[in-house]
Amino acid sequence: MSSTSLDSSPEVSPIVPPLSVNATEPTTRLRREYKLPLTPVVTIKATKSWLPLNLHQLWTSRELLYFLMWRDIKVRYKQTLLGALWAILQPLVMMIIFAFFFGKLARMPTQGIPGPLFYYAGISLWTFFSNSVMNGANSLFGNTNLITKIYFPRLLIPSAAVGAGVVDWAIAWLLFIPLLAYYGIGLTWKIILILPLSILVTALALGTGILFSALNVKYRDIRYVLPFLLQAWMFTSPIIYDSSIVPPEWRRIFLLNPMSGIVNTYRAALFGQWINWWAIGLAAAFTLVLLSASAYAFRRMEKSFAELI
Repeated sequence: MSSTSLDSSPEVSPIVPPLSVNATEPTTRLRREYKLPLTPVVTIKATKSWLPLNLHQLWTSRELLYFLMWRDIKVRYKQTLLGALWAILQPLVMMIIFAFFFGKLARMPTQGIPGPLFYYAGISLWTFFSNSVMNGANSLFGNTNLITKIYFPRLLIPSAAVGAGVVDWAIAWLLFIPLLAYYGIGLTWKIILILPLSILVTALALGTGILFSALNVKYRDIRYVLPFLLQAWMFTSPIIYDSSIVPPEWRRIFLLNPMSGIVNTYRAALFGQWINWWAIGLAAAFTLVLLSASAYAFRRMEKSFAELI
């Protein structure tokens, strides 16, 4: 068995004896007769310039994905005083701060939505997105032992980091129920859009996390640049302000930001407001392109992970 690259996708090359051989003979006798190894041979070949995503391989490794997700969740809350309540506490504290300064003092418009609900909707969404991107970008360094010792689809590592963030976001959602009841907000048919919107923002976080996880291995200063990029991204998205304050001549450029369409539609679905379908369609198209490009870039770079990490 020869190994050209330990990080390339394995291609199992089964060695089949001639058809004339009696198929009822024991496998061991056949292998000895044809001087074959007693165990199956797995040939690991060098990757080509244009790589398939091997979605089938990712699907067959889904149990490993679940394991990595739950491991990340357990490690995150191990020996913590509040445990999973931190998933609620972080956006809750930020909601109180923004509701006071931007709502009470600055009196920023919220399109008729109660201030705490307006800010919690945006902050909980952004907290999930930014944490998922950061954890995904740093995930390869947290799994150095796995990467350098055994083969498995490397895409599972940043995917598991984002998947663990989904669990945190689901916990943070529990606070929405009493808040909606307290402010007497009734739900409309648009609430059904929450699920596809959740999938969309998860795909955007996954695409961004995959891209930066690969770049982070090759360029170590990515870990210092990414927090600033996310902070700038937050302030150019309608997380803590309403899109109505953006001057009309800048709104088309503003909506090129995929998070603008996602956040606006997310609030509209929650509170039954008007939906800009053009903006959410643009966000979906951007996310699809980013996710595909990031996955291919990751596959191109993963052959050098074991050497660089």
